Amino acid sequence: MCSIAGIISPSVINPQQLRAMHHTLRHRGPDGEGFYEQNGIALAHHRLRVIDTSTASDQPFRYMDRYVLVYNGELYNYKALRQTLQSKGFHFNTDGDTEVIVAAYAAYGHDCLQHFDGMFAFAIWDEHQGNSFAARDRFGEKPFYYHYNKDAQTLFFASEIKALLAAGISASVNHALLYNYLTLGHTKQVAWPDNTFYEHIFQLPPSHFISMEAKQEPVVARYFDLDKEAKESLPEQEVMQRFSSLLHNAVHTRLEADVACGTSLSGGIDSSTIAALCNQSNNTSFSHRAFSAVFPGFAKDESARINQVSQQCGLTSYTTTPSAQDLADQLKSLLYHQDEPFGSASVFAQWCVYKLAKEQGITVLLDGQGADEVLGGYTKYTHWFLQEQIKNKGWADVQSQAQAFQKNNFLDTWSWRNRVAALLPTWTAISLKKRAIKQQEQNPYIDTDYRRAHADEDGIFKPTVDKLNDIQYFDLMVMGLEELLRYADRNAMAHSREVRLPFLQHQLVQFVLSQPSDYRFRNGYSKWILRESMKDLLPKEIVWQKGKTGFEPPQELWMQDEAIRSLVQEGRKKLVAQKILSPKVLDKPIIAAASHAADKFDFRCMIAGAWLP
Repeated sequence: MCSIAGIISPSVINPQQLRAMHHTLRHRGPDGEGFYEQNGIALAHHRLRVIDTSTASDQPFRYMDRYVLVYNGELYNYKALRQTLQSKGFHFNTDGDTEVIVAAYAAYGHDCLQHFDGMFAFAIWDEHQGNSFAARDRFGEKPFYYHYNKDAQTLFFASEIKALLAAGISASVNHALLYNYLTLGHTKQVAWPDNTFYEHIFQLPPSHFISMEAKQEPVVARYFDLDKEAKESLPEQEVMQRFSSLLHNAVHTRLEADVACGTSLSGGIDSSTIAALCNQSNNTSFSHRAFSAVFPGFAKDESARINQVSQQCGLTSYTTTPSAQDLADQLKSLLYHQDEPFGSASVFAQWCVYKLAKEQGITVLLDGQGADEVLGGYTKYTHWFLQEQIKNKGWADVQSQAQAFQKNNFLDTWSWRNRVAALLPTWTAISLKKRAIKQQEQNPYIDTDYRRAHADEDGIFKPTVDKLNDIQYFDLMVMGLEELLRYADRNAMAHSREVRLPFLQHQLVQFVLSQPSDYRFRNGYSKWILRESMKDLLPKEIVWQKGKTGFEPPQELWMQDEAIRSLVQEGRKKLVAQKILSPKVLDKPIIAAASHAADKFDFRCMIAGAWLP
């Protein structure tokens, strides 16, 4: 894992700008650094050596006396792709994936992206043509931020926002997004997927590339999309075999490393699956070490399940127990690395897990993130599944299914309103949007002038959901997953660690969405196909556990701690001083809310206040 930074301009580039950008990113790659500077192009790279730990793959990487690459990520199919390229006459002088990336571009041009299985953000400069090509992976595991100065025809890009700020890009706040964050908890505007919390800094959306020809404005285009309408009709035994094969292969390829690998372990079915498959792989890079956040005495503490999985899989378990005081002490550092506001204290718990991995010398962690979005793990998905079933089987039959899910705590409320939502999906989307706007308007603590200046109904979007795939597609490709991936990348890279996510292998994701939805929901359980696949590898208490337990610290308890309450009040004061909140918020009792609670207004006030300059 690494950092990239660059400036592309028709005029002379100030080398100090590039070095200022580069300096802010050292935490992402402390093992090596390099620069490339020619007329109109300046590139910088920090390297965390994971595959081919020799200096041969250090970057910027020059290929065929023509192409120059800076690259952040891992290409999991690089060995097979290298063989294909060799058969086409391409030669390689290194053993890693870096050279494969740039050789594939030389062979296929923009279509190289169709050949990649991995997580990546990279930029390639073509010395002969004087143009650039950059891209981001399909789901957004790796970041790419940019700013284009139209007057100077200059493009700045980097792995993190802080690098662009270091180059002197304006730090003016995107108040429309901040307003949505404070009132609804949103960290993204669906209508403008490239927006960030900064007015003049943009992100390259997942599944997109950005190209720039000499003296022309950059062009952004999509290169991949999930097909949520695809359908496969296969015998159940074949579905199970293919799912198992895809998942095993995803884990196996993500253990490809020349450094020690471990796993994050929460005690749920997702992370436990990854731990079990890592153990079964017999890959020598796997250290059999697991890293967890535990909270003894907390109702949602998963220590017992973590211990059970660790014993079954022969893992050495390392745990950390963050506290409210730890959050208070490290909040500024956490926000510095996150660059933008975040939604809950779960982000801090994850930060502490990656910090623990660094202390134990484990560079790469495999993680179960993404499984909920792919396999229907969130409780909200059960509603959409049942509403889809109403159209297929009728209300009476679905009632019995709903009872089974409620018995296993995978379904909350279920009433006639769900039948209406199933029959009138467009009306439901409009209704949900109106409800969100009303929630914003009824927040009594937003300054009236601030609301008037920054409220924008176009920034609120609710998808029309006619079937389960519609809402899963929205979370995977539009809004939801990318936010969690941002947290994971910044937390891991803050400690120079790399996190890999087998459940986000794109062929696996497409395969699951192409199967009937009852492979995801069956017999009163979500993620049925995963549970059925793992029933012989994991304890039944893990496989058939009831209810959804998210990765959750005792945030509600922490919010009652004096150190956190003081930060909440400090945040309120800053927001009042900047005329974002009304002064009456200073007299509002602090409401202690859990990480996954709907109303976390006071937590967001703390985060926004600490983040704002």
